[in-house]
Amino acid sequence: MTPMSRTVAIVTLGCARNDVDSEELAGRLAADGWILVDDVDKAEVALVNTCGFIESAKKDSVDALLEANSLKGHGVTRAVVAVGCMAERYGNELAQALPEADAILGFDDYKDISARLASIVSGQSHTPHVPRDRRALLPIAPADRAEVRDAQFTPINGAGGSVFRKRLGNAPWAPLKIASGCDRRCSFCAIPYFRGSFVSRRPTEILDEAAWLAANGVTELFLVSENTTSYGKDLGDLRLMETILPEIAAIDGIERVRLSYLQPAEMRPSLLQAMVETQKVASYFDLSFQHTSPSVLRRMRRFGDSEKFLHLITQIRALDPEAGIRSNFIVGFPGETQEDFDDLAQFITRAKLDAIGIFGYSDEDNTEALDHDDKVDEEVIRQRVESLSSLADEMVTQKAQSRIGDTVRVLIEDEELQEGRAAHQGPEVDGTTSFVGTSFTVGQYVEGVVIESIGADLVARTI
Repeated sequence: MTPMSRTVAIVTLGCARNDVDSEELAGRLAADGWILVDDVDKAEVALVNTCGFIESAKKDSVDALLEANSLKGHGVTRAVVAVGCMAERYGNELAQALPEADAILGFDDYKDISARLASIVSGQSHTPHVPRDRRALLPIAPADRAEVRDAQFTPINGAGGSVFRKRLGNAPWAPLKIASGCDRRCSFCAIPYFRGSFVSRRPTEILDEAAWLAANGVTELFLVSENTTSYGKDLGDLRLMETILPEIAAIDGIERVRLSYLQPAEMRPSLLQAMVETQKVASYFDLSFQHTSPSVLRRMRRFGDSEKFLHLITQIRALDPEAGIRSNFIVGFPGETQEDFDDLAQFITRAKLDAIGIFGYSDEDNTEALDHDDKVDEEVIRQRVESLSSLADEMVTQKAQSRIGDTVRVLIEDEELQEGRAAHQGPEVDGTTSFVGTSFTVGQYVEGVVIESIGADLVARTI
């Protein structure tokens, strides 16, 4: 029963950051002789990378663990192991509530993941961790985090201290993690609690991994973190992103670079300019507005208002009228009045965004908002979510219609549907662009003119 005989299937839930974590775990396991398989029922170990962001994501994670557990005794599956954000966030509490999982592993187990799984399969018990505030593990001053950074981003293989992964798919795009954690203290968000404070990866690591991804068939890089606009602050240069963007874009084989999760309050003219003007960088702005009412934003411990956000959007479109802009919004935050809600609805009407996510507020453990006593009634939240979602769909449809006649460059991702994404469309969460009567292959970039829109999706003809 050597590691070479072991098989493992990794099931990933949640965001693109989790996708990277899964591929890093896959890299560690493969390097130690584990055989990675696609189907859970063909693996001795089902490793479920959970999401713990909101209630619905937690439910999906639990369902995935229960589904994997149902295979035990009917095939080769011997153990179901939870990793990821929900496992880190709840630890021993999750283990008690979900005995179907053979082990709950935290982030600190990742560097020894092979040994952990081998021990679990051999029948040894694993004591789940007691969750803690991971912000306390790092120095308060970002500049003092160098030692922890070097320990956190441990090399798997390759030169330059990069954390190379094993790809778990063959899509022509891939997320590339540029940092982890967050220093912001939004009152609704528990991510800093279980992900820790903000730590940037060194530029050499990012460039090495970007080159590795390009050599493994990736042509579009999706730069991900909890807060991309903060990149470099703990390295002594808050404008470091502006420096490395051209270097990433210049890597052989890379055709498109996309940034995610930009904080509006941290957007600076130099970054905006670099995103619009750097060749191969998609003019795509994933702006985390969350709300527009000044009073609600202050209670969220965020900054801005409708006019400031509209001004930012105007600046972006002045530099590139065809730029893609998306955002998420929380409805029903404690203390939200009808006037606050109306302010948000008016903003969505005026902003003309390409993609909009609407979420109803829910209490989250280890957040300041959990203890607020001015909660909005759940039925009111439901009604507001339904109303604003309907308005958002209408506005996104109108924005898509306004793109008819535009020229787009589309990365084909589905050969059967002849479908892919233009520069203003982010992976998985935004609309798509399709061609009719063509025969392009996955990975091709195709120039087209938009001739029709269906909701957020576009139809184009080739040039």
